[in-house]
Amino acid sequence: MTENTSAEGAIIPTGFDELGLGPEVLRAVAESGYTTPTPIQAQAIPFVLMGRDVLGCAQTGTGKTASFTLPMIEILAAGRAKARMPRSLILCPTRELAAQVAENFDKYGKYHRLNKALIIGGESMSDQVALLDRGVDVLIATPGRLLDMFERGRILLNDVKVLVIDEADRMLDMGFIPDVERIVSLLPKIRQTLFFSATLGPEIRRLADAFLMNPKEITASPGTKAAATVIQGLAIVEEIDKRETLRHLIRIENVKSAFIFCNRKRDVDVLYKSLKKHGMDAVQMHGDMAQSARNETLDKFKKGEARLMVCSDVAARGIDVKEVSHVFNFDVPIHAEDYVHRIGRTGRAGSEGHSFTIATPDDGKFVGAIEKLIGGPIPRIEVEGVPALELDMNARGGRGRGRKGAKDEAPSKGRGRERAAPREPRHEEAAAEAPQHEPQPAPQRQVRSETRRDAPRPEPRPEPRREEPRREAARSDHRRDEPRRGRDDRGRRGGRRGRIDELGIGEMMHDDDVIGFGDHLPDFMARAVPPIPLRGSSRDEVEGEGEGEE
Repeated sequence: MTENTSAEGAIIPTGFDELGLGPEVLRAVAESGYTTPTPIQAQAIPFVLMGRDVLGCAQTGTGKTASFTLPMIEILAAGRAKARMPRSLILCPTRELAAQVAENFDKYGKYHRLNKALIIGGESMSDQVALLDRGVDVLIATPGRLLDMFERGRILLNDVKVLVIDEADRMLDMGFIPDVERIVSLLPKIRQTLFFSATLGPEIRRLADAFLMNPKEITASPGTKAAATVIQGLAIVEEIDKRETLRHLIRIENVKSAFIFCNRKRDVDVLYKSLKKHGMDAVQMHGDMAQSARNETLDKFKKGEARLMVCSDVAARGIDVKEVSHVFNFDVPIHAEDYVHRIGRTGRAGSEGHSFTIATPDDGKFVGAIEKLIGGPIPRIEVEGVPALELDMNARGGRGRGRKGAKDEAPSKGRGRERAAPREPRHEEAAAEAPQHEPQPAPQRQVRSETRRDAPRPEPRPEPRREEPRREAARSDHRRDEPRRGRDDRGRRGGRRGRIDELGIGEMMHDDDVIGFGDHLPDFMARAVPPIPLRGSSRDEVEGEGEGEE
């Protein structure tokens, strides 16, 4: 039997029987079809059995789950659980990852009488409370539901002997760290803590220092490198060509099953409907779906009833589906680490996988961050019938980044930008494009005021020709053919400012010394006091009464 050595020179066991596991666990592992432990399993399991705190870093898909479930089964084999007082706690960032951990305990612990409870959102709380009342040895939970149960008095955490924080970097990305810190504060100070993460950034280091006591740090296949078994490709196209590019790649590739990742949940639904419309067997999964729907979707995908799963990053970790041949990044991930986790869904267990990323020129900075992380460029590919473009490394970011004012930015070169509908000009922009010989606003107001003073009751007449250029400039092209709006149309698009009525009189377009307005009531008076019809009085009598009171 050959021997492997770690970076520190220590000998790494090459068989599960050399790790110190009991015969029942070894039997369950053998029946599962595993004979050789992965590097993270071979290094972590002996230290967990010693009772040491462990800080483990390994790439997704390398068997981190078994590296703590196997020794935990041995540790918990002796002892008995009490009602509402679990003996161990495993925190997971997503429901799917928590369900996968629970499946591992069922598979490896089938020859032990250990009780487990899965506490996640989207499931019946009464059924979960019933499990806790009977006593559980292993509690697998997401932070939100666990805190909810604790605040309701349904669970006590003062008997937890082993704590596992799985996918800590994902916890950080999803904003669960405050909840995790509160949960840890409720646990006994004397405990064994196992901390696993795909990356070890500064924030993760800070959390490890706060949660762990003299830990053994184990790094095996750090998650900043893409798997060597994954063949990667990058297509750079316009935004409008992304769906066509995706459909073309699905047709020309031998896709057995594939994940299609989007950055936003609403884009998952839109892309799913588009693929269904083009006759492709696809399902969708994102965080806004009910847990029952997510379970049904995942079950269909695992059974092969659907080839394509359109999903958000909720499926980037914790979903172990065998023989996934392809991963398509419909959107470039915002965080470079997510790229490694996404493509890690394929090329597992030594098999070959394919990954294709569809980017726009505005994704230059995000692609650059990914290539810097994985230590090399992603090979460029061209799709037949779709123009290939170049990345803009100075762009602020592409679709799905929440950029303010993204619609007002200058378009990039390519036919997709030329198809976009022209933006409606604002009033200030339209006025700026008016002819240079346009009369100034102030003289116009003065001419109107003098006209009103000489003729208190003018009859309706066509508006002056000199006003025509200003009216045409102030009004957008698509509004010229619309019927004129009356007083009841105030507050619609365009507002009051800059509106011109039949007589060419705009809002507040008069001198300060004008006290009469003839047949037309000003907008500011109409807004403050609605017009009241007077019976039995002529217009001259009403105006005369107003002047007498003043």
